[in-house]
Amino acid sequence: MYTELAGKTAVVTGGSKGIGTAIAKRFGAEKMNVVVNYFSDSKGAEAAVKIIEEAGGKGLAVQANVGEEAGAQKLLDAAINTFGSVDIWVNNAGVENRSATHELSLEDWNRVITTNLTGVFLGSKVALKYFVDNGKKGNIINMSSVHEQIPWPGFAHYAASKGGVKLFTETTAMEYAKQNIRVNNIGPGAINTPINAKKFADPVQYEETAGMVPMHRIGDPEEVAAAAAWLASDESSYVTGVTLFVDGGMTLYPAFQDGKG
Repeated sequence: MYTELAGKTAVVTGGSKGIGTAIAKRFGAEKMNVVVNYFSDSKGAEAAVKIIEEAGGKGLAVQANVGEEAGAQKLLDAAINTFGSVDIWVNNAGVENRSATHELSLEDWNRVITTNLTGVFLGSKVALKYFVDNGKKGNIINMSSVHEQIPWPGFAHYAASKGGVKLFTETTAMEYAKQNIRVNNIGPGAINTPINAKKFADPVQYEETAGMVPMHRIGDPEEVAAAAAWLASDESSYVTGVTLFVDGGMTLYPAFQDGKG
């Protein structure tokens, strides 16, 4: 537990399920105020708020499209109007779908880029302006992926979005370091979220994926949430512009494990 987080306010985009809900729950356990953003899953967002409050924090569900400027501003305004400030902004919302690149529609390309990359920009923009205008030592945590580093055939739009998040994070971290505003990435690997539940329920597919992880297991959303809590805390006060991979070693070229190659 990080006692300095108690009473601070965080916005978590895409907080109605999976990693977003796990982060919201962990922030609730840290006695924080949490704005849980959702796009269409109102029931999931309200369930996340309940989890936050049962853990000891305060929660608020807010519907907004993170790919639009008005959506990002709506989240900021809701946090300020309800809790009085914003201290931490987590750009977690993300989407994906499989498609061979030569068959990838412009519609799907734009949908993924808008949510995964433009959404990070718009959320960061409103948070940075608020931090700068109010002289706050703000904190932005972006949700990237191991696929900011590892190519992923069939997901060119997703990999492009996460590669963009990586350099956006590094650039803004450098740009605002003098104002004591920190910007970091989390890069999850294979995590057992609802979107992956069906796949990982199949023992063959589970073993296939776990075989690409040196620790030979799939991660839990709570393990990503623990990384978010650390990045939000003063324990990481000298950390900015990094991607913290939570991946069981997936980015370590596991094919070379045991001295192969």
